Amino acid sequence: MSLAQLHYTSATAGDGPESGEDAEISARFSAVDAAIPAAALTEAGPLLAYEPPVGTARQVTENALRALPESFSFSVLSDGSHLLARTVPVRTPQLSSLRFHAHAVHLPAGTHLPGGMPPITACRSARWAATTPDRVPAVDPVTALSAATGRAAEREGLNDFAVSRGPWLAGVLADLRGLDESAETADAADAVKVVLVERQSADVARWIALAAAVLPPESTERLTFTTYTRHPERAPQRVIGVLPQDAHELSGPGFRVHTCTGPRPEGAVGDAWAETAARIWRSRMPELFREAAELPGEPYAAGPVAVTALCAGIALGPNERAAAADWAAERPYALDAKRTRQLVDALTSTGVDDRTGAEFDAAGRLFAALDGRSPATTTAPLAAMLVTEAVRGGNGSVELPGRTAFSGPEGAAVAAVLGPEIVTELSGAGAGLDVARTVQLLRVARLLGVDCAELLPGVVRRLASALLADARDTAEARDTADARDTDADARGVRGTADARDTDPAHSPGWAPALLELMDEQFDVRTALLGALDRIAPEDPAGAERLLGRVALPFTGTQLLPHLRMCAEAPEAKAGCGDDRVGAVQRVLRAAGMSPFAEPLVLRTAVGLVWGADAPTVGEARLLLETATSDAHRTAGTWSHLVAAALNAPAEDEEAPRLAHDLLRGFPQEIAGRERGALLLLDFARELRSGEAEPEWAQRVRALRPGAEPVEPGVLGHAFGSLAGRLLAPDGPEDELYALAHSGDADLIAAYDLAAHGPDVRARLTADPGYAAGCFAVWTAHPHAGTEWSRTTAALLEEVLRPAVRALPADGVAAVEEAVGRSGSSGRAEAFRDWNRRSQGTLGRLGRRLAGRVRRG
Repeated sequence: MSLAQLHYTSATAGDGPESGEDAEISARFSAVDAAIPAAALTEAGPLLAYEPPVGTARQVTENALRALPESFSFSVLSDGSHLLARTVPVRTPQLSSLRFHAHAVHLPAGTHLPGGMPPITACRSARWAATTPDRVPAVDPVTALSAATGRAAEREGLNDFAVSRGPWLAGVLADLRGLDESAETADAADAVKVVLVERQSADVARWIALAAAVLPPESTERLTFTTYTRHPERAPQRVIGVLPQDAHELSGPGFRVHTCTGPRPEGAVGDAWAETAARIWRSRMPELFREAAELPGEPYAAGPVAVTALCAGIALGPNERAAAADWAAERPYALDAKRTRQLVDALTSTGVDDRTGAEFDAAGRLFAALDGRSPATTTAPLAAMLVTEAVRGGNGSVELPGRTAFSGPEGAAVAAVLGPEIVTELSGAGAGLDVARTVQLLRVARLLGVDCAELLPGVVRRLASALLADARDTAEARDTADARDTDADARGVRGTADARDTDPAHSPGWAPALLELMDEQFDVRTALLGALDRIAPEDPAGAERLLGRVALPFTGTQLLPHLRMCAEAPEAKAGCGDDRVGAVQRVLRAAGMSPFAEPLVLRTAVGLVWGADAPTVGEARLLLETATSDAHRTAGTWSHLVAAALNAPAEDEEAPRLAHDLLRGFPQEIAGRERGALLLLDFARELRSGEAEPEWAQRVRALRPGAEPVEPGVLGHAFGSLAGRLLAPDGPEDELYALAHSGDADLIAAYDLAAHGPDVRARLTADPGYAAGCFAVWTAHPHAGTEWSRTTAALLEEVLRPAVRALPADGVAAVEEAVGRSGSSGRAEAFRDWNRRSQGTLGRLGRRLAGRVRRG
């Protein structure tokens, strides 16, 4: 069955002007098959038109004509049909005027080329006409193609061209792949076009032939192209060939321009499929594309072509080798034994020195897929490469082979080389500090049968500390990120929270390998858990964070009380809420040991619940009751109890009693400033209970220097208790005298503060004798000093006078009488004068205000 043909020509004398450059060459359809719709002809005209390169003369010689570019194109029409055409420049015999002739075949929608050949193959047909025949031949140029079009000389020429265009190959193929993958979804107006800049249109045709050998067969029918156009921005095809002088303005986002006449591009394109296909072309082995197409895989999958290339001995890059390993790992049944061995040999070649972590990971997956399926002689090189990378390359993410991979002579050879290196590194002072590295070395040592028993205690001890340090550093990074996000939120800016990627709630990268190590080696698990349990009391919060990130297996027969407490802590704290003492008791139950038998569990429990914070006084007293002072002394938790007493507010009446208990319970441990502060609190207790010896002011002033820098709450307790006792109805006069004459500003200020309190105000209005006593005290000692005089003057006006003024007349008389009984008649007269001055002042002010009102 022949395809419908048409001819579009201007090669007839007298059809247009015979001179002038760059003038439009008019054309007409000179022969059209009746089967071609009229709408298709309307679209075909612009597609078949020809415009010679800029500067081309209208009259040309035969040699100049042969140098002009030809346009071979494959275009899609609006009805879904296709037009395959060749447009060539020609000249008239009479005047040698430049004209063109287009010969095309029309493929109705859904029609494929014979034998599924790529459209570009048809450009080699000898039946393309340069003139309009007298009658349209029965056989079209495509159907008439013979097998000779693929002869060896042409194939070799294509190989030469591929080698010459090696630097551009991968980039062009990657863009063509992108065109095809977006062909069904991209809007025609927004579609990206690939522009190939070549000096010869035949070279553009060779580019398309290179692509046709690589692209999936169905893709070549979707990829429209033209090998030459003067106006690439108007060309509807997806692949466009242009001359260098017509490519200077193609810089927009809709064009992917490859200037094959300019400098060579640098760097890889990042497309493993394209890179591999380019290497196959440069190796002159295009037949490998057919082999790769027979392997399972999605279109444009890098795996099949990469596997085929490696098996053929073509060197590839790390991304391509990784793609091959991943493909083979997913389909270990797709290759026979010979090709599997070829692939493994290529992946493990000693001449490769640019392997990446991703490639080693892929090699590990390939080994896992082949292990037990292929002979040990096939998988042994993979196993050796993986453990060698783990030891020498420092790659902590390498998936290690199983132990059986090293049971034969191949394993013994690897152990002989790597064993001494492992022992040397594990013997160093830095062994165990890098978690991932240490775990990897211990696992490899087991695989190779390397004896590390003598080194294990020191390595595990340092590894345990490193695990806690890693958890602590991660928490600090998280807190920093949280603070940054909080600040950003306050400024209305979204935080980045980079450190959230290392949140303790998420397992670290070395966690799977660590758990596998502990599962594989019972001695390591026992030693490591024991070391962690021993250091957990020093950093219980770190152990808690570690267990929150990694589910360590300590459910065996080991006691591990501290680790069990750390594992229980989050749930205990959440379940007990504000009852922190209850949380401590719950955590202690998880330990399975009493603080009396193992006091350090007390340190762990307190550290888990309070951390660096101090408990309240009430919590501290309960903690003191929970365990004896001996247990707190051994555990070191007595310092938390001291902090609770010293940080208590002045209103907490339990703090002095706690201080008394602490001084009795820990007489040797508490010293220095802390002891001085507790003695101040204990003195406050004595004052409140009536046990204090005389000379209170002297004593409190003597205790204070030993407590400096003293907490405000401690001073509040000591000075407040002293002031309270002196302001009591039975306050000793000699102690009051000592306070007044002490000249201590802080003591007198505490007295002033207490006198302004509600208790004093209530007594003043309820007890005339108390009011009289306050008047007597606050008017006495005129020579006690400036601080006392200023304070008592203020108390008379701010505290006593408002209280007396609020009394009824008989109440005032009662106070006056009490003043008289408590002293001489002169003191009573002084009270009357003091009270009268206040009334007289108010009377005069009142009379002045009344006069002003009358005058107004």
